[in-house]
Amino acid sequence: MNKPIRTIAVFCLLLFLALLGNATYLMYVDAGDLNADAKNRRVITAAFSRERGAILVGKEPVARSVPSDDEYDFQRRYPKPFMYAPITGFFSYYSQSGIERSQNDVLSGDDSRLFVTRLVDMLSNAEPKGGNVELTLDPEAQQAAWDGLQALPGDARGAVVALEPTTGRVLAMVSNPTYDPNVLASHDFSAVTKAYEQLEADLADPLINRGIGTTLPPGSTFKLVTAAAAIESGNYDASSMVPGGSSFQLPQSTSRIGNHDGGNCGGNRITLTQAMQVSCNVTFLTLANELGIEKMTAQAEAFGFNSTALEDLGGQARSLYPPTMDPPQTAMSGIGQASVTATPLQMAMVAAGIANGGTVMRPYLVDEVRAPNLDVLDQSQPEELSQAVSRATADELTDMLVATVESGTATPAQIPGYQVAGKTGTAQSTPDRPPYAWFVSFAPADDPRVAVAVMVEASETARDEIAGGTLGGPIAKAVMEAVITP
Repeated sequence: MNKPIRTIAVFCLLLFLALLGNATYLMYVDAGDLNADAKNRRVITAAFSRERGAILVGKEPVARSVPSDDEYDFQRRYPKPFMYAPITGFFSYYSQSGIERSQNDVLSGDDSRLFVTRLVDMLSNAEPKGGNVELTLDPEAQQAAWDGLQALPGDARGAVVALEPTTGRVLAMVSNPTYDPNVLASHDFSAVTKAYEQLEADLADPLINRGIGTTLPPGSTFKLVTAAAAIESGNYDASSMVPGGSSFQLPQSTSRIGNHDGGNCGGNRITLTQAMQVSCNVTFLTLANELGIEKMTAQAEAFGFNSTALEDLGGQARSLYPPTMDPPQTAMSGIGQASVTATPLQMAMVAAGIANGGTVMRPYLVDEVRAPNLDVLDQSQPEELSQAVSRATADELTDMLVATVESGTATPAQIPGYQVAGKTGTAQSTPDRPPYAWFVSFAPADDPRVAVAVMVEASETARDEIAGGTLGGPIAKAVMEAVITP
């Protein structure tokens, strides 16, 4: 054999080995990732040809498949599209999102837990079906949260998250603005692509679930964390005398920070409970400055900051308490400003942790996974995430927050016949835009069944009328009433 032929033979052998290696890699190493890729058209086309399982709230489907008269056999339908879209997401030829994506294996019928069902379908020559996913949402709480955001003036942007403190079950999660997933589930693929591109280009970001995906300064609702750190230090309790007054001198700075209303919080020395009731900036600036960055960081992280906790829905942004802030920033962090940012879910976790005796539970949305014949394949179990504070500290904080609702800034959350714990927040933004309004609460205070966080990012409300109690308080109250009242 002459040299050119040998060279060509070796080259062909190398090509053959490369082809064999690539095929092996694709079939045995990368197959799982390729199959799970949201843009894998072959998998999605196959999924359109079978009956995809339903996503349920209570016993009612908020996403289901119905027969279609085109080549794909089934069409995805969302009966209450706008209210549930941030959670269900959408299933389309273009892509997938939300629960439709995170629970795709179950809904499509490919989950290993459905092996027996698939085997029975194959032996009986029946069309395969997907399993059902039941969510933890309380339909009445979800409706109350939705109605509350929709009632805000103008094209409001915001979110509401409600948790069951003892378990971490998500009882409500609403985000506005939102979108219609039915449009994206169409079998007119060119129209789907155009609609998706328009949604992505929308400056209002309707595709973002603001309950978990938007982080903003939490303002005075973060005073719960600052107060928790102060009490946990062993140097303070609810009746301790703390600095009040009209302004605080930032360390290493010539700037003085005043209170929201320009007042003196009732005197130069007030109790910690009174400081919470009137939301005294001076007090919590002083406490954060005294505690220092290490203690403040440890307390924030104990409640869930600087990490993520929700595992069954994608898109959760990390709430931040930067551990590298300088003394002026550390002081400002005590009132939820500086570089501190939080999602509504995170602030709901803070409220729920206090309500649950100091134990923060991992939030979750998927309650049960069921086979097509409704047999339960999996039931989610509550999981402790952290012990943020002691029960004694949680009890002190609860008493302070009850006093804030009874005779402080959080009175809009009062519910006749029930003790409610709550805190307002109004976080400053850039000078060219209005502040953000926050509200956190839980009820009943003596036996908490629901903790709520409301965030209003923007609404057509006069700037001087924007406040957490005014905008967020009535929404939180309605959600709590939906859960606790008969």
